[in-house]
This record gives sequence, C-alpha cells and structure tokens, in this order.
Amino acid sequence: MTITEAQKIVDEWINTIGVRYFNELTNTAILMEEVGELARIMAREYGEQSFKKNAPKPDLGDEMADVLFVLICLANQTGIDLTEALKKNLDKKTKRDNKRHQENVKLK
Repeated sequence: MTITEAQKIVDEWINTIGVRYFNELTNTAILMEEVGELARIMAREYGEQSFKKNAPKPDLGDEMADVLFVLICLANQTGIDLTEALKKNLDKKTKRDNKRHQENVKLK
C-alpha cells in the first residue's frame, strides 16, 4: 500500500465506519496519547524499564499503526499529501545533512 492509498483508505474508513473525523485538536491529543503508548512499550522493551509481572505482551506494530492512523487522519483533515510532504522532507534532510552524519565522530 502506498502512502496515498493509505490516506484514501483511512478517509473511506472514517467516513463510513468512523462516521466523521474528530476535530483537529482532538486528533492531535489522540496522536500524543498513541505516541505515549508506543513510548511506554519502547521504554520497557528496549530501555531500562520493565513490564509488570503477568502483564500481557503488547503489540509494538499495532501501536505504531495507531500512531500512523491518527497522523494520516490529521493529514487528511488539513489537506496534506503525505507522499509529497515526505519527499520534500527527505530532500531537505539530504541537502542539509549530506555530510553531517558521515563527519560526526560520535557515529563512527
């Protein structure tokens, strides 16, 4: 699935199953909540925190998909073509950082 296809699928889902988009501020708050859930798993799976005993193993991919879903909702609501935005962003990073990371002694 392409990013463009994902934006269309999410829009169709929202307008049929989801009834309508939550407003942009609500979706921003939901995005922060979902990022927090992802961060919680990362801190426990890859960081120094631990899971509670007998806690069910969370699904990292599902949490990443939750973040992506809400981000796509916000893009749809605000008229952002994420494919074009990502292309522009990668171009900006490439021009800005084309030697920066290669010359960073901390990365060697």
